[in-house]
Amino acid sequence: MRLLTVRHATTYRYARPVSFGPHRLMLRPRDSHDLRLVGAELTLSPPAHVRWMHDVFGNSVALADFQTPAATLTIVSTLKIESYGIGPVFPIAPEAEFYPFIYSSSDRVDLGRLLEQHYPDPDLVLARWADSFVTSRPMRTLDLLASMNAALKPVIAYAERHEPGTQSPTETLQRKSGACRDFAMVFIEAARYLGFGARFVSGYLYDPALDRGDATQATAATHAWADVYLPGAGWIEYDPTDVLIAGDSLIRVAVTRDPSQAIPIIGSFSGAGSDFLGMTVEVAVTQA
Repeated sequence: MRLLTVRHATTYRYARPVSFGPHRLMLRPRDSHDLRLVGAELTLSPPAHVRWMHDVFGNSVALADFQTPAATLTIVSTLKIESYGIGPVFPIAPEAEFYPFIYSSSDRVDLGRLLEQHYPDPDLVLARWADSFVTSRPMRTLDLLASMNAALKPVIAYAERHEPGTQSPTETLQRKSGACRDFAMVFIEAARYLGFGARFVSGYLYDPALDRGDATQATAATHAWADVYLPGAGWIEYDPTDVLIAGDSLIRVAVTRDPSQAIPIIGSFSGAGSDFLGMTVEVAVTQA
């Protein structure tokens, strides 16, 4: 178990005071057996009326309504978390121990679109990549997924991207470059192609090498990885960017079908486009 503090500060700057539309914030994880939320603080400047809701996936979402114009908008989320890794042994149901296997009819209904590929693959670039890991039939399910999880980092260059959106898996494989959300979607779509239920996870990564012991200093970033559903074990986390499996360094905030549903902050302002001067994001994850 690790006791971690996460500080996520986002600041928007404008040339003059502007009015703000409603903002949707996905910054607070749900308490669970592998991640216990000890404390959470959300600070907004200018102040806003905040109400909370659960989205269709059960994620905790804050809806903020601002009444006061300002030239600067600051959103700071501070979390204190107990993180428990659930690996490396996963009690998979006997019928799912070897690939290929078939989900039960009830699991297939409940997994729904998490079983479906979401991105076109007309030239079978992703299909060929995924098929290359099926070296025998049958083969151990965990060996297949672990091999696929470890395969991207050696051949795809990590490139932090600040523009919105996610590359298609085919684009990432062909460019041989992508951010963590792009790595995650290659793995997710490949898992779906092979018949697994998979979903997108957003949150933070704790890296001891970056821990300066000061949660007010930017020492980390938001992160993204994948979940795969295996009967008997449930959802298992796979991080192809850092080649991690279900470790206590992964701090889950939101789980969704698609990355577009897991954006940490969505909002608007009223004013000219030239009024927006830019934004800064600072994330620190430290161990208590």
